[in-house]
Amino acid sequence: MSIKRVREFLAPLGLDHLVMAFEVSSATVSMAAAAAGIPEAQIAKTLAFHGTENTTILVVCAGDTRIDNPKFKAAFGVKAKMLRAEEAQERTGHAVGGVCPFALGPGVRVYLDDSLKRFTTIYPSAGNDRSAIKLTPAQLEQATTGTWVDVCKLMDG
Repeated sequence: MSIKRVREFLAPLGLDHLVMAFEVSSATVSMAAAAAGIPEAQIAKTLAFHGTENTTILVVCAGDTRIDNPKFKAAFGVKAKMLRAEEAQERTGHAVGGVCPFALGPGVRVYLDDSLKRFTTIYPSAGNDRSAIKLTPAQLEQATTGTWVDVCKLMDG
């Protein structure tokens, strides 16, 4: 159901035809990369956090990164505390494994980590655990009206 909402959300932008549906799960970075046939780093994972005053912060970042806690706190004024699975679904409208930065609930703010800018194309989820969409960073920014931030670091660094 959520993938249908995402397609409808992306249609006015002319991006709905870029949504890919997979026969296999894309619920994790490694599964999504295998399903799409790309390196894990190009998966644009969407992480959901508690914001201030009952808001939700979504950070979309490269698959080979993780949140840098001091950078996160400096950027958002709160500690990085991820939503529980049921909270993520309730607030974003998407279940864990398919959380994406499209067709979101109220009070959800989208941030795009600079780690995505090193790629020509990136692959965020498209609303369920068997989907993705191939976009440029500029298309992702356009579709989400997200704000660019620097809150991640490479997993090995």
